[in-house]
Amino acid sequence: MNTYTLAALGAYFLLMIAIGVYAWAKTRADSSGYLLAGRGLGPAVTALSAGASDMSGWLLLGLPGALFASGLIEAWIAIGLTVGAALNWIIVAPRLREQTERLGDALTIPQFLANRFPETGTLLRVVSAVVIVGFFTVYTASGMVGGGKLFATAFAGTLPTGGLSDYMFGILLTAGIVLVYTTIGGFLAVSLTDFVQGMIMMIALVVMPLVILSDSGNSIALSAVPQAGFLSLTEGATLVGVISAVTWGLGYFGQPHIIVRFMAIDRVENVPRAGIIGMGWMVISLAGAVAVGLAGRAYAEGNGLVVDDPETIFIILAGLLFHPAVTGFLYAALLAAIMSTIASQLLVSSSSLTEDFYRLFLRRTASEREAVNIGRLSVGLVAAAALVIAADPESEVLGLVSNAWAGFGAAFGPLILLALTWPRMTGAGAVAGLVTGAGVVAGWIALGLNKSFMGGPGLYEIVPGFVAALVAIVSVSLVTARPARAL
Repeated sequence: MNTYTLAALGAYFLLMIAIGVYAWAKTRADSSGYLLAGRGLGPAVTALSAGASDMSGWLLLGLPGALFASGLIEAWIAIGLTVGAALNWIIVAPRLREQTERLGDALTIPQFLANRFPETGTLLRVVSAVVIVGFFTVYTASGMVGGGKLFATAFAGTLPTGGLSDYMFGILLTAGIVLVYTTIGGFLAVSLTDFVQGMIMMIALVVMPLVILSDSGNSIALSAVPQAGFLSLTEGATLVGVISAVTWGLGYFGQPHIIVRFMAIDRVENVPRAGIIGMGWMVISLAGAVAVGLAGRAYAEGNGLVVDDPETIFIILAGLLFHPAVTGFLYAALLAAIMSTIASQLLVSSSSLTEDFYRLFLRRTASEREAVNIGRLSVGLVAAAALVIAADPESEVLGLVSNAWAGFGAAFGPLILLALTWPRMTGAGAVAGLVTGAGVVAGWIALGLNKSFMGGPGLYEIVPGFVAALVAIVSVSLVTARPARAL
């Protein structure tokens, strides 16, 4: 492997650690500082932090891979995500920022739900924390799989791995760097690194398809791909397939690692500005990812390139088409996508373990310093569990992400939406929706209905989970006593 590439990656790793140290020096030594940066994020950092923590390695691996393999029809996922993210900024962001501070100054989503519905507060905190830690362990594993695939594909046999496979070496290195800056600097470190990583990701996703298509031969190859309807959004589409793709957007309302950014912005008045910045970044980045998949297929067709794993097309092209120093930058972009999400998920899981388990049941009188230290320990525990899941090199990034995304979207999406907007919602309804959403998603996956539904293609598990949770919340709320605390 060229030393320029390694130098670029080394510089990226050092930058992330330096940001972590800077954040440690700036962060208040209490739970609010470690878990929410003291609610002091500016709109630009909030926007890119939400975007970078959202997209993960899926943006540079899973989505381009899906486009590479199946064509433009996979872009329905990007369309659904764009609509869902816009509604999230409009409906959830301003309300969550205002209500989490007003209703007890909650530091975590489970705390907010307990403050909103005190009649079932303890149960809500425990159940929601279990769902958060469980699904985030799987979600974090998907990011680690992305790191493993990068090193297995790009650095095969060229690095001193100490007897480890290239895949495991990549997982351990990726997780190790994230653990360093997350443990040291907390939420501020994660948010600042997300901002930098978001910029790197967007630049990479703009540059790569432009370089590929600058060769007219690749453009011709794209139009001649031997697959019917490759460049069509509708040819070969089924109603169930389009619904499954578009409803990825429903997941946004219930993703704790995204909506916690709304809680940390400095002022409610800055939410619209952050939303504009965030949506601009998202549209450019998603369009770039779609273009990488399509242009990558054109390059492969035009040059006889065999791609065994479509999810590695970004990695392969980065190594083939660019100067080694630029290749290092592009690999850093992929790692940025992976690490930004892993860091956010580890921190949210840590906050739930600390605030909703440790302080709730074990040490109600724990000092702020003790709580922060327990939070740091929790980061390591969740990371270790995710490592076990990610150890399988056959894991697919998109598959792991889709399962976890659906779990959160169905369990928390209807719950958060109605908790913020419907005064009649009760604590019993909240518990019913949370359990129903998570349970239906898990059952749908276990029965294989996300693979095959009514003799046709599978229906994405977020659809039945979201609908079932919504029905459970409304029906149970209407037959139970009005909530003790109004909006």
